[in-house]
Amino acid sequence: MRLLVTGASGLLGLNLALEASQHHTVFGVVRENPIKLDAFEVLQTDLLAPKAVEDMLEHIQPDAIIHCAALAHVDACEDDPTEARRINAELPGFLAAKTAEEAIPFVQVSTDGVFDGQRGDYTEADEPNPLSIYARTKLEGEGYVSEFHPGAIIARANMFGWSPSGQRSLAEFFYNNLSANNPVKGFTDVYFCPLLVNDLAQILLAMLDKKLTGLYHTVSSDCISKYDFGVAIARRFGLDESLITAISVDDAGLSAARSPKLTLSSEKLARDLGQPIPTIEEGMERFHSLHKENYPQKLQEMRGVPSKS
Repeated sequence: MRLLVTGASGLLGLNLALEASQHHTVFGVVRENPIKLDAFEVLQTDLLAPKAVEDMLEHIQPDAIIHCAALAHVDACEDDPTEARRINAELPGFLAAKTAEEAIPFVQVSTDGVFDGQRGDYTEADEPNPLSIYARTKLEGEGYVSEFHPGAIIARANMFGWSPSGQRSLAEFFYNNLSANNPVKGFTDVYFCPLLVNDLAQILLAMLDKKLTGLYHTVSSDCISKYDFGVAIARRFGLDESLITAISVDDAGLSAARSPKLTLSSEKLARDLGQPIPTIEEGMERFHSLHKENYPQKLQEMRGVPSKS
Protein backbone atom coordinates (compact mmCIF):
# COMPACT_ATOMS: atom_id res chain seq x y z
CA MET A 1 0.00 0.00 0.00
CA ARG A 2 1.15 3.52 -0.80
CA LEU A 3 0.16 5.42 2.35
CA LEU A 4 0.20 9.19 2.68
CA VAL A 5 0.46 10.58 6.22
CA THR A 6 -0.01 14.29 6.85
CA GLY A 7 1.52 15.99 9.88
CA ALA A 8 4.42 13.54 9.69
CA SER A 9 6.64 15.52 12.05
CA GLY A 10 4.13 15.46 14.90
CA LEU A 11 3.42 13.08 17.75
CA LEU A 12 0.98 10.85 15.88
CA GLY A 13 2.16 11.53 12.33
CA LEU A 14 5.78 10.50 12.82
CA ASN A 15 5.05 7.47 14.99
CA LEU A 16 2.35 6.36 12.56
CA ALA A 17 4.60 6.78 9.53
CA LEU A 18 7.37 4.79 11.22
CA GLU A 19 5.00 1.99 12.23
CA ALA A 20 3.44 1.86 8.76
CA SER A 21 6.79 1.93 6.95
CA GLN A 22 7.56 -1.54 8.28
CA HIS A 23 4.99 -3.02 5.88
CA HIS A 24 3.99 -0.24 3.46
CA THR A 25 5.45 2.45 1.22
CA VAL A 26 4.92 5.64 3.20
CA PHE A 27 4.99 9.30 2.19
CA GLY A 28 5.05 11.80 5.03
CA VAL A 29 3.90 15.38 4.49
CA VAL A 30 5.26 18.12 6.77
CA ARG A 31 4.60 21.84 6.75
CA GLU A 32 7.28 23.62 8.81
CA ASN A 33 9.27 20.98 10.70
CA PRO A 34 11.46 18.96 8.31
CA ILE A 35 12.64 15.55 9.42
CA LYS A 36 15.53 13.45 8.19
CA LEU A 37 15.27 9.68 7.98
CA ASP A 38 15.40 6.77 5.55
CA ALA A 39 12.26 4.92 6.64
CA PHE A 40 9.91 6.88 4.37
CA GLU A 41 9.89 9.74 1.88
CA VAL A 42 9.28 13.19 3.36
CA LEU A 43 7.56 15.95 1.40
CA GLN A 44 7.58 19.51 2.75
CA THR A 45 4.54 21.44 1.57
CA ASP A 46 1.80 23.74 2.83
CA LEU A 47 -1.45 21.92 2.14
CA LEU A 48 -3.34 25.21 2.49
CA ALA A 49 -1.54 26.66 -0.54
CA PRO A 50 -3.41 26.78 -3.88
CA LYS A 51 -3.27 23.47 -5.76
CA ALA A 52 -1.03 21.92 -3.10
CA VAL A 53 -3.44 19.06 -2.38
CA GLU A 54 -4.08 18.34 -6.06
CA ASP A 55 -0.36 18.34 -6.87
CA MET A 56 0.40 16.09 -3.92
CA LEU A 57 -2.22 13.52 -4.90
CA GLU A 58 -1.04 13.53 -8.49
CA HIS A 59 2.60 13.11 -7.47
CA ILE A 60 2.13 10.40 -4.84
CA GLN A 61 -0.91 8.50 -6.19
CA PRO A 62 -1.69 7.18 -2.69
CA ASP A 63 -3.78 4.11 -1.97
CA ALA A 64 -4.91 5.64 1.33
CA ILE A 65 -4.46 8.82 3.38
CA ILE A 66 -4.36 9.28 7.15
CA HIS A 67 -4.76 12.96 7.98
CA CYS A 68 -2.95 13.71 11.25
CA ALA A 69 -2.06 17.37 10.65
CA ALA A 70 -3.90 19.79 12.92
CA LEU A 71 -3.55 22.91 15.00
CA ALA A 72 -3.68 20.92 18.22
CA HIS A 73 -2.51 23.47 20.80
CA VAL A 74 -5.77 24.24 22.57
CA ASP A 75 -4.86 27.72 23.80
CA ALA A 76 -3.31 28.69 20.43
CA CYS A 77 -6.66 27.92 18.81
CA GLU A 78 -8.33 30.33 21.25
CA ASP A 79 -5.85 33.01 20.19
CA ASP A 80 -6.40 32.49 16.44
CA PRO A 81 -9.80 30.91 15.72
CA THR A 82 -9.58 31.76 12.01
CA GLU A 83 -6.37 29.79 11.56
CA ALA A 84 -7.78 26.98 13.70
CA ARG A 85 -10.79 26.73 11.44
CA ARG A 86 -8.67 26.73 8.27
CA ILE A 87 -6.45 23.92 9.53
CA ASN A 88 -8.84 21.84 11.62
CA ALA A 89 -12.06 22.17 9.62
CA GLU A 90 -11.60 23.46 6.08
CA LEU A 91 -8.47 21.48 5.20
CA PRO A 92 -9.89 18.08 6.24
CA GLY A 93 -13.04 18.86 4.27
CA PHE A 94 -11.05 19.74 1.17
CA LEU A 95 -8.89 16.63 1.49
CA ALA A 96 -11.98 14.49 1.96
CA ALA A 97 -13.62 15.95 -1.15
CA LYS A 98 -10.54 15.41 -3.31
CA THR A 99 -9.94 11.86 -2.08
CA ALA A 100 -13.60 10.99 -2.58
CA GLU A 101 -13.29 12.05 -6.23
CA GLU A 102 -10.47 9.51 -6.64
CA ALA A 103 -12.11 6.85 -4.42
CA ILE A 104 -9.11 6.95 -2.05
CA PRO A 105 -9.72 5.66 1.49
CA PHE A 106 -9.39 8.54 3.94
CA VAL A 107 -8.91 8.66 7.71
CA GLN A 108 -9.57 11.86 9.63
CA VAL A 109 -8.03 11.94 13.11
CA SER A 110 -10.31 13.89 15.44
CA THR A 111 -10.44 14.40 19.20
CA ASP A 112 -12.29 13.16 22.27
CA GLY A 113 -12.66 16.86 23.15
CA VAL A 114 -15.80 17.19 21.02
CA PHE A 115 -17.71 16.30 24.21
CA ASP A 116 -18.27 18.68 27.13
CA GLY A 117 -17.29 15.99 29.62
CA GLN A 118 -20.20 16.59 31.97
CA ARG A 119 -21.46 13.00 31.88
CA GLY A 120 -18.72 10.73 30.54
CA ASP A 121 -18.95 7.20 29.12
CA TYR A 122 -19.70 8.56 25.66
CA THR A 123 -20.47 6.34 22.69
CA GLU A 124 -20.42 7.29 19.02
CA ALA A 125 -24.20 7.84 19.22
CA ASP A 126 -23.91 10.61 21.83
CA GLU A 127 -24.34 14.24 20.81
CA PRO A 128 -21.11 16.29 20.94
CA ASN A 129 -20.94 19.62 22.74
CA PRO A 130 -17.43 21.07 22.31
CA LEU A 131 -16.25 23.72 24.76
CA SER A 132 -13.11 25.14 23.11
CA ILE A 133 -12.26 26.61 19.70
CA TYR A 134 -10.01 23.63 19.09
CA ALA A 135 -12.77 21.12 19.79
CA ARG A 136 -15.36 23.10 17.83
CA THR A 137 -13.17 23.30 14.75
CA LYS A 138 -12.31 19.59 14.97
CA LEU A 139 -16.02 18.75 15.16
CA GLU A 140 -16.66 21.00 12.17
CA GLY A 141 -13.94 19.08 10.35
CA GLU A 142 -15.71 15.83 11.19
CA GLY A 143 -18.87 17.20 9.61
CA TYR A 144 -17.12 18.21 6.40
CA VAL A 145 -15.37 14.84 6.10
CA SER A 146 -18.57 12.83 6.60
CA GLU A 147 -20.38 15.05 4.11
CA PHE A 148 -17.77 15.01 1.35
CA HIS A 149 -16.42 11.47 1.84
CA PRO A 150 -19.15 9.26 3.37
CA GLY A 151 -16.85 6.23 3.24
CA ALA A 152 -14.13 7.88 5.31
CA ILE A 153 -13.07 6.86 8.81
CA ILE A 154 -13.36 9.50 11.54
CA ALA A 155 -11.24 8.46 14.51
CA ARG A 156 -11.73 10.38 17.75
CA ALA A 157 -8.51 9.88 19.65
CA ASN A 158 -6.53 10.72 22.73
CA MET A 159 -2.91 9.62 22.84
CA PHE A 160 0.37 9.67 24.71
CA GLY A 161 3.85 8.69 23.67
CA TRP A 162 7.29 9.87 22.63
CA SER A 163 7.41 12.76 20.18
CA PRO A 164 10.20 14.23 18.03
CA SER A 165 10.16 17.46 20.03
CA GLY A 166 10.03 15.60 23.33
CA GLN A 167 7.26 17.92 24.50
CA ARG A 168 4.05 16.91 22.75
CA SER A 169 2.37 14.51 25.15
CA LEU A 170 1.25 14.57 28.76
CA ALA A 171 3.40 11.52 29.44
CA GLU A 172 6.49 13.44 28.31
CA PHE A 173 5.47 16.40 30.47
CA PHE A 174 5.39 14.24 33.57
CA TYR A 175 8.50 12.23 32.65
CA ASN A 176 10.62 15.28 31.76
CA ASN A 177 9.71 17.24 34.86
CA LEU A 178 9.87 14.40 37.34
CA SER A 179 13.23 13.28 35.90
CA ALA A 180 14.52 16.80 36.62
CA ASN A 181 12.96 16.75 40.12
CA ASN A 182 10.62 19.58 39.15
CA PRO A 183 7.29 19.80 41.01
CA VAL A 184 4.21 19.47 38.78
CA LYS A 185 0.45 19.56 39.12
CA GLY A 186 -2.04 16.90 38.11
CA PHE A 187 -5.79 17.30 37.72
CA THR A 188 -7.79 14.96 39.93
CA ASP A 189 -11.08 15.90 38.24
CA VAL A 190 -10.12 15.50 34.57
CA TYR A 191 -10.45 11.97 33.19
CA PHE A 192 -9.33 10.63 29.82
CA CYS A 193 -8.68 7.34 28.00
CA PRO A 194 -5.32 7.76 26.24
CA LEU A 195 -3.84 5.19 23.88
CA LEU A 196 -0.12 4.81 23.40
CA VAL A 197 0.49 6.53 20.07
CA ASN A 198 2.21 3.44 18.63
CA ASP A 199 -0.85 1.33 19.47
CA LEU A 200 -3.10 3.99 17.97
CA ALA A 201 -1.02 3.86 14.79
CA GLN A 202 -1.46 0.10 14.50
CA ILE A 203 -5.20 0.43 15.13
CA LEU A 204 -5.61 3.06 12.40
CA LEU A 205 -3.78 0.79 9.96
CA ALA A 206 -5.98 -2.15 11.00
CA MET A 207 -9.10 -0.03 10.44
CA LEU A 208 -7.95 0.65 6.89
CA ASP A 209 -7.12 -3.01 6.35
CA LYS A 210 -10.61 -4.00 7.57
CA LYS A 211 -12.12 -1.35 5.28
CA LEU A 212 -14.07 0.20 8.15
CA THR A 213 -16.05 3.38 7.56
CA GLY A 214 -17.69 5.99 9.73
CA LEU A 215 -17.13 7.27 13.26
CA TYR A 216 -15.07 5.45 15.92
CA HIS A 217 -13.77 6.23 19.37
CA THR A 218 -10.13 5.16 19.08
CA VAL A 219 -9.17 5.39 22.75
CA SER A 220 -7.92 2.94 25.35
CA SER A 221 -10.23 0.36 26.88
CA ASP A 222 -10.00 2.03 30.29
CA CYS A 223 -9.74 5.57 31.67
CA ILE A 224 -7.78 7.47 34.33
CA SER A 225 -7.49 10.91 35.93
CA LYS A 226 -4.59 13.05 34.79
CA TYR A 227 -3.21 13.07 38.33
CA ASP A 228 -3.25 9.28 38.50
CA PHE A 229 -1.71 9.12 35.04
CA GLY A 230 1.21 11.19 36.31
CA VAL A 231 1.57 8.93 39.34
CA ALA A 232 1.60 5.89 37.03
CA ILE A 233 4.43 7.47 35.00
CA ALA A 234 6.38 8.16 38.18
CA ARG A 235 5.98 4.62 39.48
CA ARG A 236 6.83 2.92 36.19
CA PHE A 237 10.03 4.95 35.77
CA GLY A 238 11.02 4.92 39.45
CA LEU A 239 10.54 8.69 39.87
CA ASP A 240 9.31 10.69 42.87
CA GLU A 241 5.51 10.78 42.77
CA SER A 242 5.42 13.17 45.75
CA LEU A 243 6.49 15.91 43.31
CA ILE A 244 2.98 15.76 41.82
CA THR A 245 0.46 18.03 43.52
CA ALA A 246 -3.20 17.09 43.12
CA ILE A 247 -5.32 20.06 42.03
CA SER A 248 -8.66 20.83 40.38
CA VAL A 249 -8.71 21.99 36.77
CA ASP A 250 -10.77 24.97 37.96
CA ASP A 251 -7.70 26.24 39.81
CA ALA A 252 -5.30 25.95 36.86
CA GLY A 253 -6.03 29.32 35.21
CA LEU A 254 -6.32 27.88 31.69
CA SER A 255 -7.59 30.18 28.95
CA ALA A 256 -9.60 27.48 27.14
CA ALA A 257 -12.27 25.44 28.86
CA ARG A 258 -11.44 21.77 29.44
CA SER A 259 -13.90 18.88 29.51
CA PRO A 260 -13.69 17.05 32.86
CA LYS A 261 -14.96 13.55 32.02
CA LEU A 262 -13.69 12.53 28.60
CA THR A 263 -14.37 8.87 29.24
CA LEU A 264 -15.27 7.32 25.89
CA SER A 265 -16.33 3.79 25.04
CA SER A 266 -14.16 1.88 22.55
CA GLU A 267 -16.52 -1.11 22.43
CA LYS A 268 -17.63 -0.43 18.84
CA LEU A 269 -14.00 -0.30 17.71
CA ALA A 270 -13.10 -3.57 19.48
CA ARG A 271 -16.16 -5.29 18.00
CA ASP A 272 -15.58 -4.17 14.42
CA LEU A 273 -11.84 -4.83 14.52
CA GLY A 274 -12.38 -8.18 16.19
CA GLN A 275 -9.63 -7.56 18.71
CA PRO A 276 -9.27 -6.09 22.21
CA ILE A 277 -8.15 -2.48 22.57
CA PRO A 278 -5.02 -2.01 24.72
CA THR A 279 -5.33 -0.77 28.29
CA ILE A 280 -3.48 2.24 29.67
CA GLU A 281 -1.26 -0.10 31.70
CA GLU A 282 -0.33 -2.06 28.57
CA GLY A 283 0.46 1.18 26.78
CA MET A 284 2.54 2.35 29.73
CA GLU A 285 4.60 -0.84 29.59
CA ARG A 286 5.41 -0.31 25.93
CA PHE A 287 6.07 3.39 26.56
CA HIS A 288 8.65 2.33 29.14
CA SER A 289 10.13 -0.34 26.84
CA LEU A 290 10.55 2.18 24.03
CA HIS A 291 12.44 4.44 26.42
CA LYS A 292 14.82 1.60 27.29
CA GLU A 293 15.40 1.09 23.54
CA ASN A 294 16.43 4.78 23.16
CA TYR A 295 13.41 5.39 20.96
CA PRO A 296 12.87 8.98 22.23
CA GLN A 297 16.43 9.93 21.29
CA LYS A 298 16.01 8.38 17.85
CA LEU A 299 12.89 10.48 17.24
CA GLN A 300 14.62 13.65 18.36
CA GLU A 301 17.59 12.99 16.13
CA MET A 302 15.24 12.80 13.14
CA ARG A 303 14.48 16.48 13.71
CA GLY A 304 18.02 17.43 14.57
CA VAL A 305 17.24 17.86 18.26
CA PRO A 306 20.29 16.91 20.35
CA SER A 307 19.49 13.88 22.49
CA LYS A 308 19.61 14.26 26.26
CA SER A 309 21.92 12.09 28.28
